[in-house]
Amino acid sequence: MSENWVVWFNGEIVPETEARVPFRDRGFKYGDAAFDTTRTFGHRIFKLDEHLDRFYRSLKYLRIDPGISKEDLKRATEEVVEINLRNVSEDEDIWVTQRITRGLEPADRRLWTEYPERTVLVESRPLPFRDRGKFYRDGLRVRTPSVRRPPPDTLSPRAKTHNYLNLIIAELEVMDADPDAHALLLDTNGNLAEGKGSNIFIVKDGVVLTPKERYVLPGVSRQTAIDLAREQNLPVEEADIDLYDTMNAAEIFITSTSFCICPVSNVNGVTIGDGNVPGPITKQLIDAYVDYVRCDWYGQYLKHSNT
Repeated sequence: MSENWVVWFNGEIVPETEARVPFRDRGFKYGDAAFDTTRTFGHRIFKLDEHLDRFYRSLKYLRIDPGISKEDLKRATEEVVEINLRNVSEDEDIWVTQRITRGLEPADRRLWTEYPERTVLVESRPLPFRDRGKFYRDGLRVRTPSVRRPPPDTLSPRAKTHNYLNLIIAELEVMDADPDAHALLLDTNGNLAEGKGSNIFIVKDGVVLTPKERYVLPGVSRQTAIDLAREQNLPVEEADIDLYDTMNAAEIFITSTSFCICPVSNVNGVTIGDGNVPGPITKQLIDAYVDYVRCDWYGQYLKHSNT
């Protein structure tokens, strides 16, 4: 990372290496925090309002007072993006993330008297085009770990929180078997749920299917893919999708902020469809997504598919 990268930290723009959070902050101690992430396309921020709306819904669910208005956080995000885009070339783009923790316990604030009541951070990173280019050329391999997503009556997956241990343990299990595979967790009923920061879609009998929102984080990119499918007159449904339907799908793809739409070639060692990626409906949606954001992100990834 370049020393020129900056963050917005509790009201100030500072170099990333100078942002310091107390070790007693509840976000560090307990994962007691929320975050949200969007990206740029052609150096333009994607659906910032929608991401901030979801962020504030997560904070409300966690009962964390953000201590900052949505409008002020939007301005801080735009400022960080404007500065940090100078660190990448014109044909590269960046992630940008907002984070708010519950801050310090009342007893700890007596020792950290000058520290704010909560931690508010906006940070960004370059997108991983080089690491992920091969997935657009060959398709993504997916594996389902033994670890399941918690049911929504324990902790709602619709809130984007700092506590990712469930997803991390699942990812580590999958990486032991295949370091390049993407972990896709099932819910406690044995149906597809989600991956770490990704939603899943299958194409079966010409219908685009995705897990029900109650069991997953409703991704902004997920909703974008749903909207684009409907504009393309493709039938889309939320459904319970088990591994039988998954293995017999004609096409599978994931959506996420960084991946946008990425074709899946293999699930648990089973080739999906005829093995050619992307499939026709996936490619139709990729093309629609590229047109929608006015940036050839698909070409950005493919350009790095051999690096």
